Amino acid sequence: MKRLPVCLSALFILLLVFSSQAATIYLSTTGNDKNPGTKDQPLATLNAALRKARELRRLKDPSIENGIHIIISGGIYNLYEPVFIRPEDAGTKASPTYIEAAPNEQPILSGGVTINNWKKLSQKVNGLSATAQKNVWIADVPRWAGRPAEFRQFWVNDRKAIRARDCNGDTMNRILSWDHANQQCWIKNPSFQLSNDPGAAEMFIHQWWAVASLRISKWERRADSMLLSFHQPESRVQSEHPWPAPWISAETGNSAFYLTNSLPFLDSPGEWYLDIAAGKLYYWPRPGEDLKTAKAIVPQLETLCRIEGTIDHPVEHIYFNGISFQHSTWLRPSREGHVPHQAGMYMLDAYKLKTPGTPDKASLENQAWVGRPAAAVNVQFAQQIKFEHCSFRHLASTGLDYGKATANSEITGNLFQDIGGTGMLAGVFSDESTEVHLPYLPKDEREKCSNLRITNNLINDVTNEDWGAVGIGAGYVNDIAIEHNEIYDVSYSGISIGWGWTKTTNAMKNNRIVANKIHHYGKHMYDVAAIYTLSAQPGSSISENYIDSIYKAPYAHIPAHWFYIYTDEGSSYITIKNNWTPSQKYLQNANGPGNEWTNNGPQVFPSVKNNAGIQDNFNSLLAMKGPVDQNRLINKEHPALIELVTQPGKSLDTSKLNAVLRKNKISTSSVYKWNDHYVIFDRVADQFVLLNALKKELTGVTVRNYQDPFYDYNRSYCPDTTTIAEWDHVLLTANLVGDKKRQQEYLDMHASQLEKWPEVSRGFCNASFQRLLIYRNGRQLMLVISIPKGKTLAELDPLTTKNNPRVDEWNKIMKKYQEGIPGTKQGETWVFLTPLSKP
Repeated sequence: MKRLPVCLSALFILLLVFSSQAATIYLSTTGNDKNPGTKDQPLATLNAALRKARELRRLKDPSIENGIHIIISGGIYNLYEPVFIRPEDAGTKASPTYIEAAPNEQPILSGGVTINNWKKLSQKVNGLSATAQKNVWIADVPRWAGRPAEFRQFWVNDRKAIRARDCNGDTMNRILSWDHANQQCWIKNPSFQLSNDPGAAEMFIHQWWAVASLRISKWERRADSMLLSFHQPESRVQSEHPWPAPWISAETGNSAFYLTNSLPFLDSPGEWYLDIAAGKLYYWPRPGEDLKTAKAIVPQLETLCRIEGTIDHPVEHIYFNGISFQHSTWLRPSREGHVPHQAGMYMLDAYKLKTPGTPDKASLENQAWVGRPAAAVNVQFAQQIKFEHCSFRHLASTGLDYGKATANSEITGNLFQDIGGTGMLAGVFSDESTEVHLPYLPKDEREKCSNLRITNNLINDVTNEDWGAVGIGAGYVNDIAIEHNEIYDVSYSGISIGWGWTKTTNAMKNNRIVANKIHHYGKHMYDVAAIYTLSAQPGSSISENYIDSIYKAPYAHIPAHWFYIYTDEGSSYITIKNNWTPSQKYLQNANGPGNEWTNNGPQVFPSVKNNAGIQDNFNSLLAMKGPVDQNRLINKEHPALIELVTQPGKSLDTSKLNAVLRKNKISTSSVYKWNDHYVIFDRVADQFVLLNALKKELTGVTVRNYQDPFYDYNRSYCPDTTTIAEWDHVLLTANLVGDKKRQQEYLDMHASQLEKWPEVSRGFCNASFQRLLIYRNGRQLMLVISIPKGKTLAELDPLTTKNNPRVDEWNKIMKKYQEGIPGTKQGETWVFLTPLSKP
């Protein structure tokens, strides 16, 4: 055999080595799509790089044997169309396509455009206040696809500005009423001078576990009120659907709302208004913002990247690494309104059944069909799609969405931050043509969303526009693993898994939610949990999660309706085990069979807390953490306090009361009485359910709910913080005086008591009080003093004033704010309620 010369042999070996390497295509912000895509002559767009990779695969080029690497240099890549990855772009296990950042660089795929040429407003503009005229700047809006750009978000130096609204900060107003028949809403007259034409103004309304954005078609001033009418289709859907509906309650306040997107509302720093017809953008800069140098961006693309195959030809083996997806829009609310059913899924149609009952559920009263919000990155009919070390930031709606027929994929080590809707979605949430309560179980197994691994992602400041969206939302999924993520600063629930509200067998099974760290959630919405489930999910588990710190939402429909773990309607065959929570405030609502709850609560080993959340290999993510909201209080679990008042001369049917208590797992020893007043004081799984049951069963009885106490003393304020294991409770009631100014003084003094009157709490410590709570409903107060079991208040109370004259002074001051409730003797203030029965 003839031997090759040594030099040729070396060259042959070199060629073999080169051919075994993966193909590499380079992108740069200074590139050109006519270039060959080499490092020295890079391409300019990802779509061009994908076309080049597609050609290499079509021609079976030897260079792709070990894969194709598309290397993207740092900088902003402004997209004028979504990146579209299709079946012809699919890689193989041996030859994947890698779309990755150049080493130590940060490429950004942006759907936004920059706003330049800002000028200080110099001419009078009708609708702006004199103060705003002095502070507002104006810029021309660029044209997009031949039309003036339209958008609902605006970022200045990577900080989202506020669409002009009539209420500033966290404040909102309350509706007066909702006219379902005429599809209209009554509100108090706004303080702003408004033209007769609302233009593109909208109403943002808070209702139960969801919000709605409604385009206003007409506003009419009527004396001290205003009547709002709305555009279709949202007007009908909003007024006909029963769940969630506008909340009307004299006890906790009607649904909160604000008006937005009208020029007169632009009245404070950080607010903006878009005049679409004139192509002008108005903005009042925040302190320190210089619009001559600021990076001002508005979004134009709804989807930045679309990965979609077919059921028979899925996209496969595409791996993203280090890419940032930014500046997406979502315009459906501006064009058709936005009335979500749950988890951000908007209703296409919804109404209440005149005769309840469906084949799957005999008592069902409502019907709904939903659509799915747009996502910045959308994956469908694809498998082996991986996102690692990527970021999803400054996005209007969903960040990343794995929909139908997605399988065997990973979402690992990514950042989800500043997102208007859900951080990431997975699985089917009912097709648009299928009613939401019908179980989904496709005949073709390939349709399912299965075998996803969602691990070590940092998710914060998501759901900041659609407050009813979630951190991670999973619908009908199977064999999904949601592990070691950190989720915080979300408006509603952290992780929501399940859909359908059904005990019937469906596509869900073998799902795992393990070792996640979820905290500071429920910022705006209740009926909420860190981990929330729906429907039957055989073989699924929720374990070793660390859950803490739920925000005290300012406009909750039911202030106590928040939970750490919530297995909702139809949840079945799920194991909930070894989750650390501050207390066992969980809700099991209309669950199916087979759920197993084991060892959850504050007694769980500290190692669970330490192990949960992002793992060491991904700790670099923690440098991107945003702050929690320090201005919001954190919820603490308090016992429910419910008062029952019988009509004069009528007695309470204690047999019916006891039946309600047994059904809600409440001891009959938790009931206290004074004259015709009965008080239930105990921990309650679902206060809302209990209240409704009491009102239904005890006809002719006034049922009054006392919300969370406004005063809470406990042993943490004592030098010796030790608490006694067993307590007795002493309950007393009195009224505040009728003067509202004095009522507020009373509340203010208690709010500052620990700081300005520390001697009072010191007296409670000396008397061995374990806890002291004060509840309020209107003028009436309920005082609960918890003392060591076997002791009496008569023997302990004198110790509060022993060598402590300031307590006497405090008590003397308090007398001017208090009086007896109706039925007390002259001069009598606080009266004792006595237990109906012994424990």
